Amino acid sequence: MNVDAWNVGLVRHLGMKFVEVSKDRVVATLEVRPELLTTTGTVHGGTLMAFADTIGAVGTAAQGFKTATLESKTNFFAAATGGKLRAESTALHKGKRSHVWQTRITDESGRLLSLTIQTQMIL
Repeated sequence: MNVDAWNVGLVRHLGMKFVEVSKDRVVATLEVRPELLTTTGTVHGGTLMAFADTIGAVGTAAQGFKTATLESKTNFFAAATGGKLRAESTALHKGKRSHVWQTRITDESGRLLSLTIQTQMIL
C-alpha cells in the first residue's frame, strides 16, 4: 500500500512517516521536535498516545473501513528526549464490527516507551 496516502491532518502536523502499512501490521516513525515535548523536555504522553492511536486507526482504515477509536489504554514505561521514535502496531483481533490493535513505541535504541491497546469501531 502507498504509505504516502496517509500524510494528511494530524499525521502531517506531528510529522509521522509511515514505513509499512499492511492488513495486520503498521509501522511508522516520528522525529522528536521541541513542539512535541513537555515543559521538562521529554516527549509528551499525549504525543505518544496520538502517535499510537493514529497508527492503529490506519491499520483498520487501510482495509477500506471508516473507523473511530472506541477505547484506548496506554502504559508508559520510559521517557524520551530526542531522536526518532518507532511505532509498530499489530492486529490482535479483526471482527466485523471492531478491530483491536496493539502498538509498541520505542526509541532508537529499541527501549520500550509505551504500549497502547486500542479498539477501533468500524463505522
